[in-house]
Amino acid sequence: MFAMAAALAHAQGTRLGFYARTCPRAESIVRSTVQSHFRSNPAIAPGLLRMHFHDCFVQGCDASILIDGPNSEKTAPPNRLLRGYEVIDDAKTQLEAACPGVVSCADILTLAARDSVFVTRGINWQVPTGRRDGRVSLASDTSNLPAFTESIDSQKQKFAAFGLNTQDLVALVGGHTIGTSACQFFSYRLYNFTNGGPDPTINPAFLPQLQPLCPQNGDGSRRIDLDTGSGNRFDVSFFANLRNGGGILESDQKLWTDASTRGFVQRFLGERLRGMRPLNFNVEFARSMVKMSNIGVKTGTNGEIRRICSAIN
Repeated sequence: MFAMAAALAHAQGTRLGFYARTCPRAESIVRSTVQSHFRSNPAIAPGLLRMHFHDCFVQGCDASILIDGPNSEKTAPPNRLLRGYEVIDDAKTQLEAACPGVVSCADILTLAARDSVFVTRGINWQVPTGRRDGRVSLASDTSNLPAFTESIDSQKQKFAAFGLNTQDLVALVGGHTIGTSACQFFSYRLYNFTNGGPDPTINPAFLPQLQPLCPQNGDGSRRIDLDTGSGNRFDVSFFANLRNGGGILESDQKLWTDASTRGFVQRFLGERLRGMRPLNFNVEFARSMVKMSNIGVKTGTNGEIRRICSAIN
C-alpha cells in the first residue's frame, strides 16, 4: 500500500507527508474533526466519502464541489443530498488558525474521506497530499457521475475515462457498505418495475422488509441503509447482500447480475475463482481510493489554496 501510494502520488505531483514541515498537524486536525462530528452525527462518514467521489469525478479532485453559487456543482441533482460540508468548514477553520493559507480544501476533503472509512472500523491508509483547489464549479459538469439506474457497461466506461478499471469500480461502489439512500432512488424497484411487479433481481424474501419502509406513493425522502444489517460499519456485508439479492440501488445489484463484475464481488467475499485468489476488500478499496484521489489533481502553480472552502479567493 505504501509503495503504491508513493508511486501514484509521484506520477500526479502529490506526495506523502506534503505538509510535514509547513503544517505538521494537518492530518491530525482533519482526523480529530471527523471523529468529533462523527460522534454526534454518524451520517457524516458516508456523506464525506460520497462527497469526495463526486468531487473527483467532476473537474478532478479539486474541492470544486464545495464552492457555493447558483449553478455550482453542489446544486446539481446528484449532489443536493450530500452531507458533511460543515465538517470540511470546521477543519478548514482550525487549519487556517494553525497554518494560514497552507492546506488546501481538496486535501482536507481527501483526508476526511479516508478518515470516514477509519471511524466506521474500516482500513486506515496513507494519503498523498499536495493538491490545490479548483476555481470552476458548474452543475452542468456533473453528468460524469454514475446514476443509480446505470448499466455496468456505462459505469465501466465512466470509470475507465479516469484510469479506473473494473475492479476499482466494484471496490469503490463497495463504499456503499456505509450510508443510506432515500426511497425515491429505489422504491420504483419494489412495485411496477416489470409487468406490474417488482424488480426480479430482488430476493422475494427481502420485499416484505423493504415495502413497509418505502410504501408506494410514500415519503420519498425517507432514508434506508444501503447495506441492510450493517449500515454503520465498513465491511463486506454489502457484497453478501448483493449475492443474496439484497442490493438497494439498481446499479448496486447489477454488480452481481452482470458477469463482468460478479467475480470481483465473489472474490471480495473470500471466494477463489478459476485459480484467482480472494481479494481483501479493505486493502483493495484503499488502493482504488488512492488511484481515484489523484484524478485530475492540481499541483504546483495550478489552482489556489482557498481560505474559505465554499468561496473562490
